[in-house]
Amino acid sequence: MPIFHWLLVIFIASLQIFSAWHALLYKRDPKGSWAWIVTCILFPPIGPILYFLLGINRVRTKAKKLKWYWPLISIEALEEAGPEFDENQPSMSSFICSPVFHPIAEFSQAVTKRPLLEKNGIQILFNSVEAFPEMLTAIESAEKSIYLATYIMESRHTGLEFIQALDRACKRGVTVRVMIDAVGELYTLPIIGSVMKKFNIPFTRFIPLRLVPPSPFINLRNHRKILVVDGKTGFTGGMNIRGNSPRRERKGVPGIQDTHFKLTGPIVNQMEQIFLEDWGFCTGESNLVPHPPFPGEGEAVCRIITVGPNQDLNKLNMTITGAMTLARERIAIMTPYFLPHRELIGAIQSAALRGIQVDVILPAKNNLPYVHWATRNMLWELLQHGINVYYQPPPFNHSKMLTIDGLYAQIGTANLDPRSLRLNFELVVEVFDAELVNSLNSHMDQVITRSKRTSLGELDNRNLLVRTRDSFCWLFSPYF
Repeated sequence: MPIFHWLLVIFIASLQIFSAWHALLYKRDPKGSWAWIVTCILFPPIGPILYFLLGINRVRTKAKKLKWYWPLISIEALEEAGPEFDENQPSMSSFICSPVFHPIAEFSQAVTKRPLLEKNGIQILFNSVEAFPEMLTAIESAEKSIYLATYIMESRHTGLEFIQALDRACKRGVTVRVMIDAVGELYTLPIIGSVMKKFNIPFTRFIPLRLVPPSPFINLRNHRKILVVDGKTGFTGGMNIRGNSPRRERKGVPGIQDTHFKLTGPIVNQMEQIFLEDWGFCTGESNLVPHPPFPGEGEAVCRIITVGPNQDLNKLNMTITGAMTLARERIAIMTPYFLPHRELIGAIQSAALRGIQVDVILPAKNNLPYVHWATRNMLWELLQHGINVYYQPPPFNHSKMLTIDGLYAQIGTANLDPRSLRLNFELVVEVFDAELVNSLNSHMDQVITRSKRTSLGELDNRNLLVRTRDSFCWLFSPYF
C-alpha cells in the first residue's frame, strides 16, 4: 500500500508539472496562462483535470480535418460544381455597394477566401410562425437534394413535422442528409437520432459523445443552422427546429422570439459547400457534390463567413472589428448573449468616442441567467462611453443581427460571446444591401421603443451580493 501511495503522489505531481508546463507553452494570453498554472499547481488533482478538459484547445488540432473535407473528390467534380475562388476576381468597385465599405469587403475576402456574390434575395422570417411553413414548403417541393443541419431539433410536435416531410422526400427519391450537434441532440427526448433511424433518414451527429473511449470534445459544438434545398433555396439564422410546447400555447404564453432568413441566388452555393464540408468531416462521405451556383434576381451582395476553432478561428471577430472602424453614423446590435472579446469592446468604444450612435439590444430575461449576470459585470465599460444598452421585455429573444450605417449587415447563427467566437462552428452571412439593412434597423427600432434603457447608475446601485454573483459568473464566461 505505501508503494501505491508513492506511485499516486508521483503520478499527480507529474500531472501538475506537465499541465502547468503545457499552459506556459501554449496559452496565448499571459493572464490565462498564469491562472491555469496556479490552478494546476495549487489544486491537485482537480486543477490538472480541469485544464485538460477546458484549458487545452484540442478542437483546433481536431478541426483541421475540416479544411480538406473532400479528400477523394475529383478535379472533374469540382469543375462541375462551379468556379473556384479567384483572387483576381473584379475589384469591389464593380459591386453595387457603398464605396465606404469597399475596404471591409476587400478585407473580409482576404480573411475568408470566399468571393462576394451578387444578385441574391433575402427574406426576413420573424419567429417560427413565418419560418417553419416556408422551410416545410421548400422541403415538400424538393426534387434533388435536401441538406439540413441544426443545433437542436425536437423529436415531437414541430420536429416531427419536419421528420415526416423529410421522410416523404426520401421516398420520392430526393437525396436527404441531416446533421445534428451531439450536445444539442440531448435537449429533447426522445433524442432525434433514434427517431431518424426509425424513419431511415440519413443522419449523423457532429462529434458524437462517447463513454468508451471518453469523448474530450464536449466544448466542440456545431451551432450552424443550414437548410439547403436543390442548391437553389437556403435558410439560416438563429432558429432551432422546435416550437412552443402545447401546454404553454394553451395558456397563451408566448414562446421564444427569433429571426430566420430565406436566401436565394448564388450565395446558396456557398451554404451548400459548408454543409457538405461538415457532413464529409462527420461521415467520410466524399461523393456528394454541390450544385452549380444558380443565378439570382435579388439586389443583395453577400458572402458567407464561417466561424470555428480551426482555420476559421477569429475570422468573424476580425471582420466585425474592421467593419466597425468604418462606421459613420450608427452601429446596431441585437444578440441574446453578449460577452465580446477585448478587441471588439475596444472597437465599440472607439466608435462611440468618434460620435457614432451605438445601440445594443439584449433580452431582459435570458434563458441562461448566468450569461445575463456575467454581461452585467462588463457593461460599465460600454455605458461609461455613452453606448446605449437596451433590455427588451419577455418573451426571450434569440435573434442575432448586426447593422452598420444602413448599408451593411451580418446575419446568421453567431452570438457575440466567447463560445460563438472561439468554440462553436458558426455561419454568418455578410450582406451589402440597403433595403435589407433598413428593414432590420426598423425592426430593432420597434424593439427599442418597448425596451428599457439601462444606465451606469443602475449598475453601480447593485447591492454587494448581486455584484459578487455577477463578477463570479464573469470569471467563467470563456467556458459558457
